[in-house]
Amino acid sequence: MLRRALIAGNWKMHMTVEDARELAIRVAEAAKDATDRDVLIAPPFTAIGAVAAAVAESAVTVAAQNVCWEEKGAFTGEISPVMLKDQGATAAIIGHSERRQIFQENDALINQRVAGALRFGLAVVFCIGETLDERESGQTLSVLEEQIRGGLKGVAGAEMADVVIAYEPVWAIGTGKTASTEQAQEAHAFIRRLLQELYEKDVAEQARILYGGSVKPANIDELMAQPDIDGALVGGAALDAESFGRIINYK
Repeated sequence: MLRRALIAGNWKMHMTVEDARELAIRVAEAAKDATDRDVLIAPPFTAIGAVAAAVAESAVTVAAQNVCWEEKGAFTGEISPVMLKDQGATAAIIGHSERRQIFQENDALINQRVAGALRFGLAVVFCIGETLDERESGQTLSVLEEQIRGGLKGVAGAEMADVVIAYEPVWAIGTGKTASTEQAQEAHAFIRRLLQELYEKDVAEQARILYGGSVKPANIDELMAQPDIDGALVGGAALDAESFGRIINYK
């Protein structure tokens, strides 16, 4: 089945509002001819409204980098799905390795965030991936399975149309190291087989699975040529309009 590619840029903790607006405008310009694929950018919370306004006339959509599971309440420091939608976001990144590693978010908390985002109508970019120690000790596939089963617990097959999975080997994020195309394809194929086991064949075939981890102009074409890689979640290269534009317009 032909799945529509998705190129997503995670800006992490970068960009003032004005810098974010300028970058968003340049990204929208770079993406204007890429009509056969989707483009998503995730600015910091402070810039979501400005970025959403800047790309409103384009096909580029906006995501948050995290989300709470409740509409409102005593959750100091959190942002609700309703607040994000009010600012123009249509999706949220959940379970990024930096949330897992630095902020100690576990599968149960990530699952709450996934369920809450879906309940309030936000699409989800659900991140999974193994550490270097886990890969070197042969645990990659078991770690991915645990994260998927835990993070998607209670998510119905019908809801999976609003879930994108991003495979990001932790050892490749911001390190300059990239999984080989064979390593990336193996992980993506395993994820798709597991989705078929958890749901059904149609859900697995329609699911978009992105690769993340030092994606750059030099490796995007080869990654996108793999049968189970449906796009990319881009970090550092997404902060440069020229680099990200080349990734958006992969060949």
